[in-house]
Amino acid sequence: MGVRLDPSDEYMHELGPESNFNESMYINCFDPVHQVGGWFRIGNRANEGYAEMTVCLYLPAEDAAGAADGADADGGAGRQVGFMFKRPNIADNDAFDAGGLRWTMVTPFEELKIEYTGKVVLLDDPLQMANPKEAFTNNPYAECEVRLTFSGQGRPSMFGGEPDQPHETPGEEFAKGHYEQLVEAAGSIRVGDREWQINCCGLRDHSWGPRYWQAPWYYRWLTANFGKDLGFMASRVAKKDGPGTRGGFVWEDGQLHLCDHCEVSTEFGGEDTYHQKITGLLRSSRSNREWTFTGEVMDLIPLRNRRQDPEGNWLVTRISEGVTRWTIDGSPAHEHAVGYGLSEYLDQIIDDEPVGIAE
Repeated sequence: MGVRLDPSDEYMHELGPESNFNESMYINCFDPVHQVGGWFRIGNRANEGYAEMTVCLYLPAEDAAGAADGADADGGAGRQVGFMFKRPNIADNDAFDAGGLRWTMVTPFEELKIEYTGKVVLLDDPLQMANPKEAFTNNPYAECEVRLTFSGQGRPSMFGGEPDQPHETPGEEFAKGHYEQLVEAAGSIRVGDREWQINCCGLRDHSWGPRYWQAPWYYRWLTANFGKDLGFMASRVAKKDGPGTRGGFVWEDGQLHLCDHCEVSTEFGGEDTYHQKITGLLRSSRSNREWTFTGEVMDLIPLRNRRQDPEGNWLVTRISEGVTRWTIDGSPAHEHAVGYGLSEYLDQIIDDEPVGIAE
């Protein structure tokens, strides 16, 4: 099966006929000096008349706002999450511009910008977002402004695209086309009267096609940066009936290593079983290389998606987003490197339990 990825794919795609057609862009970054970062997403569901807009900022303790040299480097008490989610109305799939968040593609594969102006709710305990109505009602808000420019290392650093053959079962679609890229980020984040000038790394993602959040049984999507010359994405997607997929990539000193095997093991904690510590492995048969990694979650926020099935039953999906401190081994030039990124755990919730905790 071949995969196509053209510069035109960096822009909007023709709106498909499916009621659940989704085109989305996601990006994350984390500055290890200021200990501030986050992720941003817009998902256009034009045939349903709305977009999903999310801004999530991981913030240092208030007394560390001006600190440098890795102050509060391991997270801990006093940190906050600034969060906003909206479903603004849209009439078409012409742009990623909704709810105060706007994306601008400058040069395909090389540069894009995001801007956000609006409010975020400030969560001293981000786990409150398990009940979003209460979290948005019982916590203070702050004005927020984000201006970030993301730069990539061109077409050789891109992973993925659109397969030339259908690869999803009807009714279980998640993305017709999908690609990712490790990037650098520079710009400003302001929350209330605190502001940070950041210069760091992250990962971006673009996908299009029909999407049901209930299509995977569970997945683990791990992204990590160890500076601009080393990073990885690890993916484990499980199907309810079938083996699912394992893979990812490692970007190392200007070379993209495609990985055909991924292993992930997780320590969960708390009454609601959130991921806390991660160990894993990526293997590339083509490069004859293997990398091992460990991750420790610093801050985590749980999100949810609900959809009714044809019988009227509510299907509940939990998506837990954790900013994570990573270490990696297997790269001789970067042995036991330390970096940062995100760990995203999606689980269907059955009888109040996430389905993927056994792996």
